Formats: sequence, structure tokens, C-alpha cells
Amino acid sequence: MNVNKSHNAVELSFTENKMTVFLNEGRELSVLLEWFPNLRDARKEQLNNWRFIGNGEGIHWPKLDEDILVERLLY
Repeated sequence: MNVNKSHNAVELSFTENKMTVFLNEGRELSVLLEWFPNLRDARKEQLNNWRFIGNGEGIHWPKLDEDILVERLLY
């Protein structure tokens, strides 16, 4: 039996050099902002201006024109 688990994000936080994505299943993913130059170089106000897309399947920063698919962070 193949159980397909959802990996949707429910919260997001930032430190000086890291983004942490909190998933609906309880996991937390921390990734370096260095991986995403648009996010790394963004001002704090721009970085905090995000929204979930696709019910948490992705994250969108409208002022930065940046989209990240949560599932891609897992691999």
C-alpha cells in the first residue's frame, strides 16, 4: 500500500542566514538563504512579505518575484 503524504507548509520563519519551513506533518526544514540569491539579498521587509500558494505547496514573494516549491526543498 502506497501512502502519499502531503508536505505542505504551515509556517515560515527567518534568521539572518536561514529560512525554516514548518510542515503540516510536524517536520521543520531549514535551508540556507545562500541557495536563493533573491532571498539572500532581500531587505527584511521584502523577505517577510510572502504568502503560501497551492494550500502550502509553495511560497511566493510578490515583491521579489520568487517562488519556491516546498517539495523541492525535501530533495
